[in-house]
Amino acid sequence: MTAVISARGLKRSYGKQQALAGIDLEIPRGRIVGLIGPNGAGKTTALKAILGLASFEGELKVLGLDPFRQRTELMQRVCFIADTAVLPRWARIRDLVDYTADVHPNFDPDRCWRYLKQTKIKPSSKVKELSKGMVVQAHLALILSISAELLVLDEPTLGLDILFRKRFYEQLISDYFDENRTILITTHQIEEVEALLTDLLFIKDGRLVLNASMDEVAERFCELEVAPAQLNEARALSPIAERKALNRHVLTFDGVAREKLAPLGQLRAISVADLFVATMGGLCAFSEVV
Repeated sequence: MTAVISARGLKRSYGKQQALAGIDLEIPRGRIVGLIGPNGAGKTTALKAILGLASFEGELKVLGLDPFRQRTELMQRVCFIADTAVLPRWARIRDLVDYTADVHPNFDPDRCWRYLKQTKIKPSSKVKELSKGMVVQAHLALILSISAELLVLDEPTLGLDILFRKRFYEQLISDYFDENRTILITTHQIEEVEALLTDLLFIKDGRLVLNASMDEVAERFCELEVAPAQLNEARALSPIAERKALNRHVLTFDGVAREKLAPLGQLRAISVADLFVATMGGLCAFSEVV
């Protein structure tokens, strides 16, 4: 099966600054992929290339198309939710729904109204009368009512309260996602999407430092909480990161057999947020965590 997103040696520079430094990537159909990285890591540049908003070096295919040269065709099959919802301030909600139905063949107005009924937004409301959070809600309702093969979410719930954020992700799974759709999410609210993800990408300085399924992550990585008496023995097994929690030390390991670690302390699964910090920050100097 052709990958939804396929990249080989993907590069992009701004002057002397290299934003993408040769990324290789394959994302198959029917996956929910988290693209996580610190500010300035290259996430936005990667999304722009995928959406055909920026040129690039190397090879990149999205749904079998060159996104920069075939963007018009691609956008019939892709939806994008940016971190800032932009809707015409003068428009009424019912007019936006009617307009979207007229211009996009894969838009389902009935589904959109079902989403909007779960909010306080009225059909007669003008965008300029809505709060920032309500504008985001309206934008999400419009986008999620378009049947797309690839949905790209860039901080999709920014500005929303926790109740609507939770409802949004529940709807994303129950009402939108299926084996024929692929979702690519970038967010700093890692804890909120962790349970949804099938795959994880960490990007740093324009390079992928982690590209794995969540099953592979669970198999490769773990945390070990050790008392000071076992600390040196645990350190000898080459943890990738270490931090101090109260009177004990928490070490992160990559690919070390659990049977070697278990006698030294308490083993536990690592969260995506803690793995991100461990991967980005590297191993702390022992003098700083003792």
